[in-house]
Amino acid sequence: MLRKILYPTDFSDVSKNALEYIKQLKESGVEEILVLHIIDERDLQFTYLYFLDEYRVDENLEQKLKVEAIRELGKIEGKLEDCGFKVTSRIELGVPLKEILKAEQREDISMIVIGSHGKSNVEEMFLGSVSEKVIRKCKKPVLVIKR
Repeated sequence: MLRKILYPTDFSDVSKNALEYIKQLKESGVEEILVLHIIDERDLQFTYLYFLDEYRVDENLEQKLKVEAIRELGKIEGKLEDCGFKVTSRIELGVPLKEILKAEQREDISMIVIGSHGKSNVEEMFLGSVSEKVIRKCKKPVLVIKR
């Protein structure tokens, strides 16, 4: 029985489309949603390493990304709570796949709902998408929402 959903989001259009599918799962007995946003530490390291001196990238980039994520998570929480779900949100700093796998292991989830493509289509062409890796490595069922 489906009870708790893990919903990793990067706030892309495809991940936002997944909300409509999650709302429909309420009728299947889903009670709780864990919304997970991961700030990819590799992007921060790259930015700091290669652009900080030349372009004077703001050293508070991580904090700015967290503030933006809190704002976006608030919107998602409101939509899900309006449907009657209990919602918990979490922001993690790390590698998206690893953080999703950690959340799957730590939490008593029934299923993962994830968008098929995130913000970086270029990365997906070379490395394979996060959603594809989640499908291969997660132990729980995964519902992938296509664009």
